[in-house]
Amino acid sequence: MAGLSPVWLAVAATLPIALGLLVAWPLWSMRQETIGNIAGATLIFMVTIGMITREWLSLEQIRVAGCPDPDTFCPPDPGNFTKFAIYGFIGLAQVFGLFLVSLNVERRIRNRGVAPEWRS
Repeated sequence: MAGLSPVWLAVAATLPIALGLLVAWPLWSMRQETIGNIAGATLIFMVTIGMITREWLSLEQIRVAGCPDPDTFCPPDPGNFTKFAIYGFIGLAQVFGLFLVSLNVERRIRNRGVAPEWRS
């Protein structure tokens, strides 16, 4: 059976966070940090669920095409849950990263009107 595709892992590692930042950044700039975080995290999770669905569909195609007997179960290696969990953990790490970037952006915006010696 087929393993995880490095191309799709690279897409999962870059596309959701890029889209999340693209959506959240204008909201953060308008001092709507919470709404920006919610919008960015929602988009990241939606893309992650889409990646998991794409992986599931490809596993189903492989299972149907690769099993000699349709009534026989042919488990993939690594298992379905492992593949889905990898994509899920990538998405969760990206949401954590989005929140960390948000904290930094919020601090910089807050400190714009403060003299340098008084900045936190």
